[in-house]
Amino acid sequence: MKPTKINLNNSVAYLLLTYLSLMFFSCTGGKQANKDHLVFRYNEHANINTLDPAFSRTLQDTWVCNQLFNGLVQLDNNLNILPSIAKNWTISEDGLTYMFSLRNDVYFHKHELLGKDSTRTVVAQDFEYSFNRLKDEKLAAPGKWVLKKVDGFSAVNDTLFQIKLKQPFPAFIGLLSMKYCSVIPKEVAEHYGSEFRAHPIGTGPFQFKRWEENIKLVFRKNHRYFEKDSTGATLPYLEAVSITFLPDKQSEFLQFAQGNIDFLNSLDASYKDELLTADGQLRETYKETVDMIQGPYLNSEYLGFYLDSKTPEIQSKLIRKAINYGFDRKKMMVYLRNDIGNPANGGFIPIGLAGHDTSIGFTYQPQKAKQLVEQFKKESGIHKPEITLTTTSNYLSFCEFIQRELEKTGLTINIDVMPEASLRAARSNGKVDMFRSSWIADYLDAENYLSIFYSKNFAPGGSNYFHFKDSLFDHLYNKAFTVTNIEERKHLYTAMDSIAMEQAIMVPLYYDEVVRFTRKNVSGLGINPINLLDLRWVKKD
Repeated sequence: MKPTKINLNNSVAYLLLTYLSLMFFSCTGGKQANKDHLVFRYNEHANINTLDPAFSRTLQDTWVCNQLFNGLVQLDNNLNILPSIAKNWTISEDGLTYMFSLRNDVYFHKHELLGKDSTRTVVAQDFEYSFNRLKDEKLAAPGKWVLKKVDGFSAVNDTLFQIKLKQPFPAFIGLLSMKYCSVIPKEVAEHYGSEFRAHPIGTGPFQFKRWEENIKLVFRKNHRYFEKDSTGATLPYLEAVSITFLPDKQSEFLQFAQGNIDFLNSLDASYKDELLTADGQLRETYKETVDMIQGPYLNSEYLGFYLDSKTPEIQSKLIRKAINYGFDRKKMMVYLRNDIGNPANGGFIPIGLAGHDTSIGFTYQPQKAKQLVEQFKKESGIHKPEITLTTTSNYLSFCEFIQRELEKTGLTINIDVMPEASLRAARSNGKVDMFRSSWIADYLDAENYLSIFYSKNFAPGGSNYFHFKDSLFDHLYNKAFTVTNIEERKHLYTAMDSIAMEQAIMVPLYYDEVVRFTRKNVSGLGINPINLLDLRWVKKD
């Protein structure tokens, strides 16, 4: 029979598919339906690109890879670095050599290529293979940068893995907690090649079961997972994870409100006023069925300027400063985010990282903004200064708010809306003068944020989308790598952030907050400042 072609843009057809996928574990009668508490369901509106940890560059890809894979170390919800497959480690006095002692009870998920029992234990040689694969130029994995400061690595024996750095880097151990550094089996990875993205084998608490791209993704419990809770019970508690892919956030919210999915991440303009009061509290309608948890998020939302632009307004520090002074960040948060998040009045480094300083940012000074625009007009002879701001549809309301506020200063802002992928490419290639973006912490050190201002990281080869170059900044940036004392590094980080803010190369908007909504029967989800989804401890009543 010829398969029927379904137009997924048709909302009715898509909701039907979603309904069917939600029934995946409950379509065989009451007996299966009673096992609903063993299945955790959520929707991923942004879609999943890969199940290969070496390519897990987006938040949604990292979330799924976190259920499937482990590395040497991991983070807890307070961002402490804890053992994972490495039960302990030592660092040499010069800070260059790391020696990891591995557990001997960690098994790969079952696959026919992994020996007579279809599985085997992880050994140090698996990490040697995984790291070599990550840095392989032919693979072209976006995560290869995490090994940039590594001079070499090797398996000393089955349970000892050694890493040597080119120079001391105090934040290096945090890099190893990223999913890029997960261990995978050579036999399976080489068999599938690029298709490993859809045939993942790892060591994580859940193992891959089924993926119908754009429709659903299913994981099942890994019954040989090595971690246990304080009572000795094996993790995870859940039997399965079921992910759907409704692209419309309003439909996602309706599914959550009806109890068809267990978890809602973040806040969207389409439903924020339905769910929250103006001051960010859960509305009475939902208090009996929904729990809300929130906390700091190491994510700085900003507008950036491409300094190599030929546009005089972009080249002018007067205009860039006027934009920073010209709108009320607090008002923006109240009206557009129901007061979820913190106005970015303290530079680019977000709240929660050493180096954040409220004294170095911009406050709302509309009169000063007008004066700066007038000064630009006189000096340049341009009587109607204007700039084009490029954004995605998700942030259009923020850009329109800023547009309206800056009109009062005498500056015209034109808004261009692009798909996210197109904006990312245009930003990297210097095709947009002014752009909305965000920077989420990859690891727990402010160097992560400041690296995007370092002159040797010019895009497209690096993340310096501004093409900012300053000799003093570069000097301080390089100096920070030689300083192990956190207080001394903190002062260096603040000094670097101050340089970037003085040049007004970007407009910090707000420091985000993680906000999660769960059904009342869900417990153990937790929250953390990098918004990593960890389902090991989740239970459903």
